[in-house]
Order: sequence, then C-alpha cells, then structure tokens
Amino acid sequence: MATTPERLQTPEGQSRLIRHFEKSSIESHSDEWTNLWDTGNSDMWDRGMPSPALIDLLEQREDILSPIAADGRRRKALVPGCGKGYDVVMLALHGFDVVGLEVSQRGISVAEEYACRELQMPQAYNFGAAWANASERGSVSFVQGDFFQADSANGEKFDLIYDYTFLCALHPTMRAQWASRMADLLIPGGLLVCLEFPLFKDPGFPGPPWPLQGVYWNLLSEGGDGIVHPPRPNQQVGPGSFERKWYIKPGRSYESGKGTDMLSIYARK
Repeated sequence: MATTPERLQTPEGQSRLIRHFEKSSIESHSDEWTNLWDTGNSDMWDRGMPSPALIDLLEQREDILSPIAADGRRRKALVPGCGKGYDVVMLALHGFDVVGLEVSQRGISVAEEYACRELQMPQAYNFGAAWANASERGSVSFVQGDFFQADSANGEKFDLIYDYTFLCALHPTMRAQWASRMADLLIPGGLLVCLEFPLFKDPGFPGPPWPLQGVYWNLLSEGGDGIVHPPRPNQQVGPGSFERKWYIKPGRSYESGKGTDMLSIYARK
C-alpha cells in the first residue's frame, strides 16, 4: 500500500523504512538498502510503474528532452537507484540509451528480468494517451554499484539523469556529495530531471524518505549543502554547478505525491 502524505506527516505514520534505518549508522546505509532487497522488502518503495510525470514530459516536450542529439547520436540517460527498472525501460522505449544503477545485485537481477519481459511486450503504462512516435528504441543496461564511487557508472558521462526517490533516500549529510556526483556524471549542458518528493513532509521529521522542500534548489543552484532547515545565518553558499531551466507542478504523478510533487530540470553549467 502506498504511503500517503497525510500519514507521513504524523509520528504514528513513520514508515517501516524509517524504523529500519533509525538505529543504523550512515556508513552502513548502502548495506541496509541491500539487506532490504535481499530480504524481499523492496515493496516499501516500489511504485509498480514508470513515472507518469516523466512520461508526460518526454512526450509533450521533445524540444527539451529529445532522445536524438543535433549531431544524430542517441542520447545517454542514467537512472541512479533504479529499483526494478521501470523508468529505465520507459526511457529506452522513448529512444534513449539508458543505464540503471542499483546498489543491490538482487535488485539488478529483478530489473534485468523486468526489462527482458517488458521490452518484448511493453505495457500501456509506458506511454501517454496520445503517444504515436514510432522512433527506434534505445538500449538498456544495468550496473550494480555505489553511486558515489568514481567507477560506478563504468566511467560514462550522460546527457540526462533522472532522480525521483534517490535523493530522499540519502541521509541529509550526503546531499552535497549527491550534487557533486551528479555534476561529475553529466556532460556540460546535460540535464538533471528531478521529480521532487516528498515536499509535503514536515522538515523536522526523519527519513527515509527525507523531506526535501527547498533542498534541490539549495544544492544545485545555490551550491549549498542541502541542510536548509532551520536557516543558518553563517552558511556559506556560492554559485552551484547547475542552472534551473524548468519548474512545474506535473499534471500526473504517483498517488504518494500527487498534488505536491514538483518537476524540475537543471542544466549542468
């Protein structure tokens, strides 16, 4: 069952995820995510389908997110924390060459099985109602590794990275590393697309998912550390590595963030 915004706003509604991580050290979080995969608990974050907000963006704004570059090459996309691979496959069906990155080998196996089935006979949820573009599909590959390690994406650079619940899964002290690594992985001018969630959650509440109101802007545009609550007068920020190009409330999103999610696009400077 999906966790609703109202439930996450109360102490009684703390999810199994919060209880799982509250006694573990930050250094062990990667192992804890792997443990959840290995023990069959991926249902705690699984949405069961690709992002409706991202689908609509791809199909309605091909001028922004075309899978084919001006020189004719196919653009490369990365989905860190790709889970079961829903968005990886959907992006490939829309023409991108896509890499899904996951810390768990079990997660990679599940994603590969899903991709094998889905690419042969895609389900309708991969497309919007009016989608009629028959462009050639891109490729799909999955990599098991730690996002923060330099070799985690096989040394590749990407035109597009999609973040949905990856940042909110990280402890707040890791946010600056997340922003720096995103900048490293994108080509100059490359796009970081973020479905910002959860924005409804009180900033004083624990995670994961950790509350992110104002965090993306602080990290990417202001060059801050993403710890924006409470305000700190002496916090040093400088120009970030990104420029925000787009910021809208999507017409469609998952039920868990419907009406509160925001969709943002940041360009790597």
